[in-house]
Amino acid sequence: MNKIPCVVNEYDTMQLPARHKVFDQGQICDNYIVVTSGIVKVYTRSNEGKELVLYRIQPGEICVLTTSCLMGFSHYPAEAVTETEVTARVIPRRDFDQLLGQSPGFREFVFQNFSQRLVDLMSQLEFIALESVGYRLNKYLYNNANSDNRIVATHQEISTEIGSAREVISRHLKALEKQQAIKLHRGSIELINPQALLN
Repeated sequence: MNKIPCVVNEYDTMQLPARHKVFDQGQICDNYIVVTSGIVKVYTRSNEGKELVLYRIQPGEICVLTTSCLMGFSHYPAEAVTETEVTARVIPRRDFDQLLGQSPGFREFVFQNFSQRLVDLMSQLEFIALESVGYRLNKYLYNNANSDNRIVATHQEISTEIGSAREVISRHLKALEKQQAIKLHRGSIELINPQALLN
């Protein structure tokens, strides 16, 4: 968790339930939001309705798109939804502009976060563009298994996470099951041989 400047704590707290829409594609950005607890998922949606997860906002992190929209006076190019209950500090646009000019600590927090999240986002897009679906799927399964070696997710949810079609993911998962690397269950996947996913 990144250290949040004390000045941020002077602003109102917003509490949101899980699965709450934080912003929509095309919406005007009026506030700078600093997440203090919970997780927010930011994703884009194609004209056909396909979703692609861009990144998640953890406590102490900022939304790179919110920062970009506030500084560029542009609309949101993506959507965001809470994955858990979320608590955040809300800074109006007017105050955001003033703090950037008057608070060195806040300015450093914003630009360090913005820089790191931008690098992370570029790495994610590069990973999607250059790596095969099979490699991305194997890495996702290996990295997201819980202590029981299970991933609780549907094929559709996995396809959204790694940027592919559900049908393609289902085909790859069935192939992995035939190789006895995994076992498919309704709504979950069990890793039988996790090391096989690294080959």
